[in-house]
Amino acid sequence: METTETITKPKRNLKPLWIALAFIVMITILLLPNPGDLPVMGQRALAILAFAVILWMTEAVSYPVSAAMIIGLLALLLGLAPDMANPAVLLGTKAALKMALGGFSNPAVALVAAALFLAAAMQATNLHKRLALYILSKVGVKTGAIVFGAILVSIVLAFFVPSATARAGAVVPILLGMVAAFGLPKNSRLSALLVITAVQAVTIWNVGIKTGAAQNMVALGFIEKEFGVSIAWSSWFLYAAPWSIIMSVVLYFIMIRIIKPETTVVEGGKELIQKQLKELGPLKSSEIRLIVISLALLFLWSTEEKLHPFDTTTVTLVAIAILLTPRIGVFDWKTVEKLIPWGTIIVFAVGIALGTILLDTQGAQWLSDKTFGAMGLENMPLLATIALLSAFNIIIHLGFASATSLSSALIPIFIALSTTLVTDGNNVGFVLIQQFVISFGFLLPVSSPQNMLAYGTGAFTVKDFLKSGVPLTIIGYLLILLFSATYWKWIGLL
Repeated sequence: METTETITKPKRNLKPLWIALAFIVMITILLLPNPGDLPVMGQRALAILAFAVILWMTEAVSYPVSAAMIIGLLALLLGLAPDMANPAVLLGTKAALKMALGGFSNPAVALVAAALFLAAAMQATNLHKRLALYILSKVGVKTGAIVFGAILVSIVLAFFVPSATARAGAVVPILLGMVAAFGLPKNSRLSALLVITAVQAVTIWNVGIKTGAAQNMVALGFIEKEFGVSIAWSSWFLYAAPWSIIMSVVLYFIMIRIIKPETTVVEGGKELIQKQLKELGPLKSSEIRLIVISLALLFLWSTEEKLHPFDTTTVTLVAIAILLTPRIGVFDWKTVEKLIPWGTIIVFAVGIALGTILLDTQGAQWLSDKTFGAMGLENMPLLATIALLSAFNIIIHLGFASATSLSSALIPIFIALSTTLVTDGNNVGFVLIQQFVISFGFLLPVSSPQNMLAYGTGAFTVKDFLKSGVPLTIIGYLLILLFSATYWKWIGLL
């Protein structure tokens, strides 16, 4: 009697090859003859951008490690390049290092850090979980109602939890608990339906709310520096929330049609939620204080530049100081330092620094001219240009696991492009629309951290995700074009 053994070959680690490729591409760009219309510092900045993009797309190293490598390369390569102001002398590593670390002084970095603290406060008090449970307890036990509830929870949390991953982390375990209460496995159709709905809704509202995602801060940092224009929380909401509201409705109808669950009623789901709410106990004093501070923050965000002169970053930092103050706060430093992904702040700051250097050294403008100029965009109507760039944006996102990194790479180029294409003063709107598209992460689990968090539960397959992602991406793209032709023109964004 013969027995056959299946030998599973260990998966080959390609990370060293990707790192080697990143260095090879960078060195190749550095050794190319310098075009006369590009400063040497600009050429070197583009070489480092190519290096960074390969690392970000392949995840050959973690994002914080890539940030450290980028800082070192910027300091060395720019430091040994001729100073743009005085080409007869080298810039020097001290001045180059100051440029490489310039992102840490950007107000957008302070806002991202404050947002992470606010998300940590929600986690420390479990307020985000209580809020999600409360909403789900009110929607009913039919699967259609729970799908609606999952979308509603993601919308409500987007106003108060400025972290997509934290929002997904609050909702997904609750939904899986409901599935388990019904006696179905975590890889059931019902699990796939509810979990995919929740994370797709999180992604939709990354677009709708200024403080919903870190990548929005990247774009705003560049826009404020280059155009001298600040976009208030309420203005962003006016521009993007209608798109997100329509997409939320679209999401509901797509999900209830493409994934048919094993049951139309989740018996025991409501009891489980009530049980979990009971386990949380009565509302704690720390939660009450956090609710008051969160509502005050939301009020101050939404009335920025309308009722008061305080910007989003300042009021958020003040709120964090209050949250950390003994007796009136909700947590202490020892608690919060364990909940903050410090690497995210470093990556964010370095991404802003790299993008700023690309703009300051004319690298972004040169790349925009050569890439998009060859496509003849200057001869196209603005709507056709938006259509082409948005499609390009969606395709390139397939290779990026981080929309923050994608914003760092692309927004400086779109800013440079806008100065060439947009002549009626609406450069900001042109760039902002592309930022909305950068937040599209509907197609693959690897397209965003919240998708990966959900995928890690085993609740769905890549095929399941694509079934919802393809129609969402197509409809979202067409809505971008429709809004560009109508609504955004009517309100003056374009």
